[in-house]
Amino acid sequence: MSAVSPMGSGSSRSMVRVRMVPAAHAYVHSLLPVHPPTGAGVVHLPDPPVPGAPPGQWWPHPVLEPGWVRAHADEQDVVHVHFGMEGRTTEQLARWLDTLQDVGLPLVHTVHDLVNPHLVEQTRHREQLALLVERSAGLLTLTEGAARAVEREHGRRPLVVPHPHVVPLDLVGAPRPPRTGPLRVGLHLKSLRTNIAPMRVLPALVEAVGQLDGQVHLEVRAHPDVLEPFAQRHDPALAGLLAELRAAPPAGVDVVVAPRLSDERLWAYLAGLDVSVLAYAWGTHSGWVEACRDVGTWALAPAVGFLAEQGGVLTWGPPEVPASVARIVELLGEAATPPPRVTRAEREAERELVAARHAEVYAAVLAGERVDASTGGGEVA
Repeated sequence: MSAVSPMGSGSSRSMVRVRMVPAAHAYVHSLLPVHPPTGAGVVHLPDPPVPGAPPGQWWPHPVLEPGWVRAHADEQDVVHVHFGMEGRTTEQLARWLDTLQDVGLPLVHTVHDLVNPHLVEQTRHREQLALLVERSAGLLTLTEGAARAVEREHGRRPLVVPHPHVVPLDLVGAPRPPRTGPLRVGLHLKSLRTNIAPMRVLPALVEAVGQLDGQVHLEVRAHPDVLEPFAQRHDPALAGLLAELRAAPPAGVDVVVAPRLSDERLWAYLAGLDVSVLAYAWGTHSGWVEACRDVGTWALAPAVGFLAEQGGVLTWGPPEVPASVARIVELLGEAATPPPRVTRAEREAERELVAARHAEVYAAVLAGERVDASTGGGEVA
């Protein structure tokens, strides 16, 4: 990628207007600089309201409709897609890409997920990813491993721009009091997203706590719908185990069933743990891992996707193989030593570099260039 200013060659516009899909996402919020430049720069346009949906809901995203694109073509300079394609068929996506081309709107795509964490059947996702890789003017991803995988499968290598901070900067790298009691381990199941497989790790965790005899305290959290038999995702074996643990909790194990935490309470929850367990069955990257890095908490997960490249991750083995008690005991011993800390200054500097790289990509695609790893630029340091 050639060195270009955020304005692009010959541009008369002081700001590049980027239509993020979606805009209301923690990752997207951290793609703008902490200290915006005067004059030329980038602005993220808000998500259009979804007809019939409550305020703040961005899905299904109106921008993904060809009719919306034609009606609002002059309201943005670039479209940048991150998430939200699940509701589109491959044919609908192709027509939408044709519409962007017809109205002259360049597309940037960040490959967050080589496999969709919300889907079991991945055929449509792979088809859609192939289309986006081929037809995006700018192609990005978050890790070198993901870039290599995209190139192997689709013949084009994305530019690597790492995941910025998730937790607010004023909380990143905040001092943590010395641990004086047991190792604090948390497994948060939320509402059992499709790629969550807790029974591959929870039994081993409970047994490991018993073997470590007072050295570890495990808290298992879940939203109330996890226990409801007619919920969208219900695992009878998990519900039965949680019921047993609640009725007669073993020493060092608590189960908390409570509604969704606010962002503020979530950051405090993660900062209060030494280890956060991620029960993923498949995945590519994780904002949860980045949040753990921000607050100085280990992430403990199976070897899915490229989480280990994000940093601060301990892995127990292949996701399809249930974790062994011996391996969990070993990893909890490693986790007694805190992970490498990331400081606010480091995350702020990284965010500035990430924002600058995105501004360069937008300027390049507006100038008619095709941006990926083959056009230069490399990874943000």
